[in-house]
Amino acid sequence: MKIVEFDDKGRRVESDPGSVPRKAAASALAPRPVFARSDAAAHQSQPRRRGASSGIELHMFQTGTLRTKLKYIKMNQGESDFEIPVPWFLIKHPLGNVVIDGGNAIEAAIDKRGHWGAVVDAYDPVMAIADNCVDQCKSVGVDPHNVRYVLQSHLHLDHTGALGHFPKVQYVVHRVEYDYAFNPHWFSKGAYIRADFDRPGLDWKFLGGEYTDHFDLYGDGTIRTIFTPGHSPGHQSFLITLPNSGPILLTIDAAYTVDHWNNLALPGLVVSSADAANSVAKLRRIAETTGATVVTGHDPVTWETFRKAPNDFYD
Repeated sequence: MKIVEFDDKGRRVESDPGSVPRKAAASALAPRPVFARSDAAAHQSQPRRRGASSGIELHMFQTGTLRTKLKYIKMNQGESDFEIPVPWFLIKHPLGNVVIDGGNAIEAAIDKRGHWGAVVDAYDPVMAIADNCVDQCKSVGVDPHNVRYVLQSHLHLDHTGALGHFPKVQYVVHRVEYDYAFNPHWFSKGAYIRADFDRPGLDWKFLGGEYTDHFDLYGDGTIRTIFTPGHSPGHQSFLITLPNSGPILLTIDAAYTVDHWNNLALPGLVVSSADAANSVAKLRRIAETTGATVVTGHDPVTWETFRKAPNDFYD
């Protein structure tokens, strides 16, 4: 097997798996899966309030909420209690189903302090076991064996719920994010739960920052990644373009809330405030150019306005 990734000059590099320093390694694109008949049948039987599906669908889920303080979401803006949703996304696509992030790991519902440690004192997950992303995929007829990719916006603890829970997927993340997760700065260390991402047997595909910006997963314009560092070194957002609903811009944590989008707040956690501000400006240009619907990362008000799975979706 050959390992394919991009070096710091953006050049394609192929190597033998034994030369990759960690067990996890980048690889070529994952093969197209053969879907089980039960999955296809379940897909066809899903109720749809708005009529027939186009065949490409964006499902918006959440793995509960986080109870926290306002200052941890909007930098330096007070000690008041603040509760935020923890979204994640599923895209049904003819070339293979795609999960984005997966929200909180199921382990946070089983034993939150055992899995997250002292982080729970600042970000307290409110999550039922049934909220995990695997069971929620099943609620819309997607078997975990029939997911082809998991796209990681970054590797913070409220975005790693899919890691290790889908047996046939390839995980797509920026190399700089992956490397940083193993050796973060002291102020970011609590955001990375090594047990989530340091797992044997995960099939990683590494992107190369600006050199692979606007990576088009299937080459059809449906799923594009946008490099948006600042909140974390290798953060990425996603532009999803659907046949009927048009472009939907998932900022993820490049803009936690509408206040972040409107330059009224910085994220409560950043590795670079300048990069964070530049990434919001970049996303605003893309939204203006494409006319995209903007979905911020954790806004408790606007999140309520979107169609939610398992009862509805965008197509």
